[in-house]
Amino acid sequence: MMGKKYAIAGMLLGVMLSADGVELKISSPDGRNEIGFSKDVKGLRYELKRDGEMLVGPSRAGLQIDNRVWEMALGKRDLEQPQCWMDLLTVDSVTVNAPVDSVWHPLYGERSAVRDRFNSATLHMSRKDKSNYRLDVEVRAYDEGVAFRYFFPEHPAAIFHKVTEDLTDYTFPEGTMAWSEQWAQAFFDYTPVDSIKRPVERALTLKLPGNRWVALLDADVDDWCLTKLQARSDKNGTLQSVMYSPVDIVTYYATPWKIIMTADSPGELLENNDIVLNLNPRHDGDFAWVKPGKIMRSPISTEMGLKTIDFCADHNIQYMLYDWQWYMPCTSHDGDATKVVDKVDMQRVIDYGKEKGVGVWLYVNQHALMKQMDELFPLLRQWGVAGVKSGFVQYASHRWATWLHDMVRRASDNGLMMNIHDEFRPSGFSRTYPNLLTQEGICGNEEFPDATHNVILPFTRMLNGAADYTICYYDKRLKNTHAHQLAASLVFYSPLQTIFWYDNPTMYGGEPEVKWFEDLVTTFDESRVLSGYPGKGIVMARRNGDTWWVGAMANNEGGEVEINLDFLDPAGKYMAEIYTDGGEKVKTRTHVKIENRKVSTKDKLKFRMEPRGGVAIRIAPRPEMKK
Repeated sequence: MMGKKYAIAGMLLGVMLSADGVELKISSPDGRNEIGFSKDVKGLRYELKRDGEMLVGPSRAGLQIDNRVWEMALGKRDLEQPQCWMDLLTVDSVTVNAPVDSVWHPLYGERSAVRDRFNSATLHMSRKDKSNYRLDVEVRAYDEGVAFRYFFPEHPAAIFHKVTEDLTDYTFPEGTMAWSEQWAQAFFDYTPVDSIKRPVERALTLKLPGNRWVALLDADVDDWCLTKLQARSDKNGTLQSVMYSPVDIVTYYATPWKIIMTADSPGELLENNDIVLNLNPRHDGDFAWVKPGKIMRSPISTEMGLKTIDFCADHNIQYMLYDWQWYMPCTSHDGDATKVVDKVDMQRVIDYGKEKGVGVWLYVNQHALMKQMDELFPLLRQWGVAGVKSGFVQYASHRWATWLHDMVRRASDNGLMMNIHDEFRPSGFSRTYPNLLTQEGICGNEEFPDATHNVILPFTRMLNGAADYTICYYDKRLKNTHAHQLAASLVFYSPLQTIFWYDNPTMYGGEPEVKWFEDLVTTFDESRVLSGYPGKGIVMARRNGDTWWVGAMANNEGGEVEINLDFLDPAGKYMAEIYTDGGEKVKTRTHVKIENRKVSTKDKLKFRMEPRGGVAIRIAPRPEMKK
């Protein structure tokens, strides 16, 4: 074997020449992650190592394409039709790119500064016939994991490409376990990868032998279909990609990024989820009008809308939502979202909200959006609506995926923020269009999940990005304690944080712990996972300015937790406002105990969390320490 290796800014990149062709190997800036691509008679293959240990063994890569109709239409009727479109491709060369190490500042997020650091290279392939087909594999190696995508250079004959299969596999060591769910709002199964017989959602979090952690995600998916994962029946330990529908593309064209996150702990996965944002284009334009905040739903009437706005103004809640049924019928193509039901004086409510500093959001079902979006969005802007919550959207096929992302773009053009509900899961599009504040795609409080489910979510669903969990507080159907609910509003990141989902102002009884919601912010300068494990518990700390919020959530069994405050400024002196489950000793219907305690970076706080319980802590500089 002849070969040449290049060392660039701590990166090891190898371009190896062998009898079978050119191989690409690239390492992350810290040298821990190494991914390699090569092509032989069996097709395009890749593998991933961390610290020299195989995480993803030799696995298939590539796409299946059915272009026969277009080839005939454009006079290329004698081209060979291999069983797999990839078979006739050969590797021509590898392009080595300069290392990237930059910091950018999102409009909002879990962190105010995001580092984007990676090494990259591109594998160039082509067919040596008269087809003019070419395919590149763009590869990036991050300290947080690796990412790759397929890129089609422009075809000179303008042949459309019909992608029918994603051939990408992931082969894991024996004993790999996964937290899987078949749809975005489902509960989780903890299962060996070979037991995943039906397609499951991404992010897919996997526990490998030897305390290795991997998560499979995607990014930049505005022009593709939903892709899930399921076990191959003919290869042990291997997951295959499953496309919801074919994808029709026009070259040049880049597929979504495939992300394989790597970590030594599950909390590290969540701390590193900015890799999804880094793999999306940054926004272009002025989005200063986008304002994150908290939101509360109002019953459908003018009177309750006004009362809800008053409640929001009194309790530092920035937005009020009219959910479904402010227009009717709201789940039918016969519905007209330009006409408000008689029991709501919409303009009065919106104008009153402006007087009180509370914006109004409106729910709109996809049926109305399909029919009326072009006229509806300018009308809602004229009314003074702050944002739209879209409901029951179809997003899985290529057609509907492009439609949905175009909806976000059109909302942006009309100064409307968005919250996409039901099955849609994020893949970083909010970096490109920050008016998409949040989305559901989670089995949240609407379904009243138990505590064990809730402490799986941070290490799985929350890797994708923001989730509208819809915090419930007073509802009698809750399966968890009220301190657990307080903590959830901190742990489950959402720039538009829904609280009091099934509640209304008449349910409020002066409970003192509502101060937690009043003080809570929804975007942060820093976020850390202090401890945690899927299904067992989590302790999360987030900072905004000089104030820290900490949320600890137990599973159904509860247990002891110790919170080390060494993340505080050593020079600072702080007051901790602590919310815990106080039991019957606390003479309120919610039984939340509140205590204040002086703390510093040297302190460790110990709690015995009740089954299904939690702890919420606000830590701020003591008044005498503020300048």
